[in-house]
Amino acid sequence: MAELSEAIKARLRAWTFALGGPGTRGRLEKLTPPRNEYGVDPYGFDSEYAVAAIAPLLWLYRKYFRVQVHGLENLPTEGRVVLVSNHSGQLPFDAAMIEVACLIELDPPRAVRALVERWVPTLPFVSTFMARCGQIVGTPENCRRLLAAGEAILVFPEGVRGLNKPFSQRYQLQRFGAGFLRLALESGAPVVPIGVVGAEEQAPALFDLKPLAKLLSFPAFPITPTLLPFPLPSRYHIHFGAPMRFQGSPDEEDEALERKVAEVEGAVRGLLARGLAEREHVYW
Repeated sequence: MAELSEAIKARLRAWTFALGGPGTRGRLEKLTPPRNEYGVDPYGFDSEYAVAAIAPLLWLYRKYFRVQVHGLENLPTEGRVVLVSNHSGQLPFDAAMIEVACLIELDPPRAVRALVERWVPTLPFVSTFMARCGQIVGTPENCRRLLAAGEAILVFPEGVRGLNKPFSQRYQLQRFGAGFLRLALESGAPVVPIGVVGAEEQAPALFDLKPLAKLLSFPAFPITPTLLPFPLPSRYHIHFGAPMRFQGSPDEEDEALERKVAEVEGAVRGLLARGLAEREHVYW
């Protein structure tokens, strides 16, 4: 799917507009990032490609995970911003659902740039697909350039430790890294905390088959009730918290920086607690 013919792209775009509901076409036509002579932005993002490529993800969003979004008005409609979310589910459907929400539910839409691990683009066909859809390897330099350009970046400070944790540790946040906070301080960007409820139950990890993970150069190879991390139809609830603004230097002492990181971690934990208390059932 790295390259799409015009006919396939047109069909997928039509599917996106149909699944998105009334007004989707008009909203998505407002998505106009800068383009070079190749029709993409400086990082390879192609908005027309992305609108086509999200059709299967939008089906998952509407029909399979039946996503409910709360507090999306907390996300600034323009300007640099760092979105910080918990991470879970073995495969990063949580990232995809957050991005789809920001494209489909917002007017004007926001193309959120999710940061991916360095090993992800090494997978066959993935590098071009990720770039065309706006994803980018989460190096500090890439993040600085995106924020300087007024973009919204999506960060998972737990990393693969959150994504691949066993089911016995569900909704227990792993320790947040501090990189996102340094970027927010350096750029002056607000931090919007996000709590995703539902992804933990999509592919409960019974145990990690470490020898196979090592053989395949994967960070983990979780064994789930479906053997592979094929997602179960758990219902997603995505909670966006109020923007948090921090003062200080990105080079300040670790102790001061960790206090700020702990504030964000606490905000995400609070959103998770609220979401878990409010949901009526895991799968409907």
